[in-house]
Amino acid sequence: MVKHRSSYIHSLQSMIERYTGLRLSGNDVKKLEPEKLHEIFKEQHLLLSAQACLENITFLTRHITRIHKAVKDKVRIEKPFDLLMTIPGIGEILSLTIMLEVGDITRFPHVGNFASYCRCVPTDRRSAGKSKGKGNRKNGNRYLAWAFVEASHYARGFNEGFRLYYTRKEARINKIVATKALASKLARICYYIMRDQMPFREEAIFC
Repeated sequence: MVKHRSSYIHSLQSMIERYTGLRLSGNDVKKLEPEKLHEIFKEQHLLLSAQACLENITFLTRHITRIHKAVKDKVRIEKPFDLLMTIPGIGEILSLTIMLEVGDITRFPHVGNFASYCRCVPTDRRSAGKSKGKGNRKNGNRYLAWAFVEASHYARGFNEGFRLYYTRKEARINKIVATKALASKLARICYYIMRDQMPFREEAIFC
């Protein structure tokens, strides 16, 4: 549901920016009142499309909130997974997701094993600098892959270090690769937090 809502938010953001030049954050889009769309879009076909997006966002937000509440009433986060919430951008729901999908962190002997399981490592096979194809990108846990990509979006909004890390990667390559690179960084940080049972340290961003 979060994934579907994000697609509607991005679609509405794009429409507003394309036809008005106005750039809104995801939170601003979620807070839009239906009446405001009449001020933004004067053409009927654009207004109808924007209204459909906003109605879907509102509908999904309502059900996401209900599910979040039901999950939090049923499951309690355990130690050391509560330490994940010391990472900027990772809250209770993402911590619960990681806890339920990881289980015993000691089953991953090395941080690389964990990052690979989270689908946070490149699958390119290269030889002499040339691409020789890709490995199986569907290996690993898709729910953890989703969790760390979500965390990467929030982390760069809450922490300057994560934002700078993302910006450097984006300038060198593109937004998609930068998001995956930050997701990989977060997966690695989470591994050490769960293994060593220590809270987040700012210098971990630059390790």
